Parts: sequence; structure tokens; C-alpha cells
Amino acid sequence: MAGRLFLVATPIGNLGDFSARAIEVLRQVSLIACEDTRHSRVLLDHHGIGTPTTSLPAFAETERAQGLVARLTAGADVAIISDAGSPAISDPGEHLVALSVAAGATVVPVPGPSAVIAALSASGLPTGRFHFLGFLPRQQSDARAMVAEVAGLSATLVFYESPRRVAETLVTLHELLGDRRACVARELTKLHETFERGTLSALAARFGAHEPLGEIVIIVEGRVGEARWSDEEMTRALTLGLSAGERLKSLSTDLAHRGGWSSQDVYRLGLQLKSR
Repeated sequence: MAGRLFLVATPIGNLGDFSARAIEVLRQVSLIACEDTRHSRVLLDHHGIGTPTTSLPAFAETERAQGLVARLTAGADVAIISDAGSPAISDPGEHLVALSVAAGATVVPVPGPSAVIAALSASGLPTGRFHFLGFLPRQQSDARAMVAEVAGLSATLVFYESPRRVAETLVTLHELLGDRRACVARELTKLHETFERGTLSALAARFGAHEPLGEIVIIVEGRVGEARWSDEEMTRALTLGLSAGERLKSLSTDLAHRGGWSSQDVYRLGLQLKSR
């Protein structure tokens, strides 16, 4: 009988957020896979957890996951933890979970701290529906394409970002989404936790003046008002798609559906842009 894979959430800042169940599970499993064993050792030692550990960083997850699955299929219980928050959510674990499920192992979530939920819940923006995008691609053209893809959603948008890129990302979001309400959550659950709220233009100016420290979550209001995109928004989306090498016919069909236009009107606008 295959063992169980426990996905154990760890504190994103405040050590007091580590649950009693998480500690118990980590003490009982035969092995703990860590995003970084040196980082996790501090937390494990703090709670007197002496379970053996192994490294499972994101860059090596694909090649190392199979060895963990072999342990599971042999009947061992294994846990996975990331440096902070929930494994497999913008952290190592997704590939391991997929392989474990395919191998017939039981996957058990041990929920706890999550930067996405913590930031969203305190942002002051609508929480009923949200779309999480993780980290935007490093390549600016890819990042802009991803944002353009979700520009028409009425759901609140949630992003992770590094402090070095937050100002640039806020400018990009303002350019592609308009001047929506937003919130920048920083250092969640830590001593210097802050929530900066305002419009995207105001936040871009604020963070452009100084580079923040710590982990960043950006929350942006979803699209409000008319479902139909303006001429400017459709032109912007077409320009991004064409510059990325997409074919005008298929691009027109996709953007028409998302922007509330007829595909013929989008196609005609695209031809005009290509002729410039």
C-alpha cells in the first residue's frame, strides 16, 4: 500500500502561525522534502522536529521527485514544505503532487499560512472571486501578454512580485489595466507588515520613489463597468498579440470573445494596425 504525501504549510513570517497539526505531521513522517534544508532547519529545530530532511528546490524538482515517489510507493509517509507558505503554490511541489497522484499515493493537505489569502483578505478589494497569477514572467513582453490576457476579468487579480520589480510591475499594470484600485501588501505577518492602498498610478509613483524591502503581494481590482472593451483597450490587446507573433484571425476571435466585440470589427482594426 502506497504511503501518504503531506503538503504542510509553514509560516510566512510569524512563527506563531505554525499549526499543532503541522508540527505533529512533520514529527511522524519518515522524511521531509524541503525547498531549502538550511532554511527549514531553523523552523524544525525551533519546534524540536528531528525528522530527516532532503532538498527539493524548484530547479531540481523534476529530477528528484521520482525518488520521493519511490519512497511513497514503498509505503513510506513523506511531507513537503517550502520556505514559507503552502507547497506547490508558486513553490516546489506541483510536479511531485502530480507524480504522486499518478502513482496511487494519497495526497494530504495540511493547510495553513498563505500569502495570497492573507493579502487578499486584508486588501479592502472584492474577495468573492479572484484570479491568482503568481509571479509575472521576467521578460517584459511575456509579462505584458499575461496581464493583457486577464484584463477583461471582473475577478480581483493577485500577483507575487520581488521588491526590485514592484515599481516596474505597477507601471505595467497601470498601462494595461487602467487606473484601477489596488493594494501592495508587504512583509505579511512580520514586524514591518504594511498595506499600501490606492490607485495603480499613485502606487507606481509611491514605489518608484523608493525600493521596498521584503516579500510583496499586489492585489488589483477586477474590471468594472461595461463588459465591452474600449477602442484603446482593444488596440492595446491587438498590438500586444501581434507583436508576440500571433495570427490575426485567431487573435481576433479570441479578443472578440473577451472584449465584447464582433470578430469582424476586431479583424478590421487589426488590419489597420498591421498597415501602419
